[in-house]
Amino acid sequence: MTSARTTPASPASPMGASGGRSAARERTPSSFVQRRRMPVTLWKALYFTLLGLAVTAFVYPLVWLVSASLKPKDQVFDNRLVPETVRLQNFVDVWSAGPVLRWLLNSVGVGLMAAVTVTLSSALVAFGFAFFRFRFRGVLFGVVLATMMLPGAVTMIPVYLIWNHLGLVNTQIPLWAQNVFGSAFYIFLLRQFFLGVPRELFEAARVDGCSFFGLFWRIAVPLCRPALLIVFVFELQASWSDLMKPLIYLQNQDYFTIPRGLKQVVDAFALSGEYHWEIAMAASLIATVPMIIVFAFAQRSFLDGLATTARQG
Repeated sequence: MTSARTTPASPASPMGASGGRSAARERTPSSFVQRRRMPVTLWKALYFTLLGLAVTAFVYPLVWLVSASLKPKDQVFDNRLVPETVRLQNFVDVWSAGPVLRWLLNSVGVGLMAAVTVTLSSALVAFGFAFFRFRFRGVLFGVVLATMMLPGAVTMIPVYLIWNHLGLVNTQIPLWAQNVFGSAFYIFLLRQFFLGVPRELFEAARVDGCSFFGLFWRIAVPLCRPALLIVFVFELQASWSDLMKPLIYLQNQDYFTIPRGLKQVVDAFALSGEYHWEIAMAASLIATVPMIIVFAFAQRSFLDGLATTARQG
C-alpha cells in the first residue's frame, strides 16, 4: 500500500509577490477614481449654479433699470430687458424735471463731508481704544458697541429737536455733522485693524520723541489705509443713498440731495395725475452711475482692505 506523498509548497519569491501586487494595481478599475471625482464635479456644478443665481439676483435690477430708462412711457413695465423702442430723449427730459445738476452737486458735497468726518473721528476713537491701556477700557468699548443696538427711530426726534434748537434745520449741516462723533460700527472695524499693528512700532516712535497724535498720523494712518478706504466708501455710499435725513431736515429744494430730489420729481408727477416713470428711471440711473464709478476705481484697494481687516479680526 502506497502512501500519498505531498510536495511541500515552495515559498513565494519576493519578485513574484511584488509582481502580483503591481498586477493587482494595474487591474484596479478606473471606476474608483471616477467615483471619487464625481462628488467634486457635483460640488463645482452646485457652486457655479449658486454663484450664477447670486450674480443674476444682483445684476438683474441694474440691467432692468438701464432698460427701463431707455423705453417710452407705455413700455417701461413690459419686463423686456432689450427695449423694443429706444428713447434717448428721457435723459434730456430729466434735466427739465428739476435742478438735477444742483442736486448731484449737493450729494457730492454732503457725501464727502460725511465720509471724511466719520473716517477721521472713528479712526481717532479706534486708535485710542487700541493703543492706550486704562481702567474700564473694555467697559467703555462695550458701551460704544451697545449704541448700535439703538434703532434710529429712537433718537430721531431728540436729534431733530437739538438741530432745531440750534437753528440749523433746512440746512445741509445736520446731514453730515453728526458724523463728527464717529460711528460705533466703524470704530469697531478700525480698532480690530489697529490691534494687528505691532506695538513695538509705536514704542520705538515714542522713544524717538513722537507725540501720541504723531503715532496716529504718521504710523497708524499709513498702515491702515485699506481699512480707512473701506470706511470712507461705506459712508459715502450710505450718505449718497440716504433719503430719511434730507426728508426730515430739508424744505428748500436748492439744498436737496439727489434722493430727495428724485422724490420731489415723483411727487410732482403724482400731483399732476400723470406718472412719467421713464423720466424717473433715467434720473435713478444718473444717480446710480457715480457710485458705480467710485466702486470701480476703489475696487482693488477696497478688496485688499476687506481681506486685511478679515485677517486682523
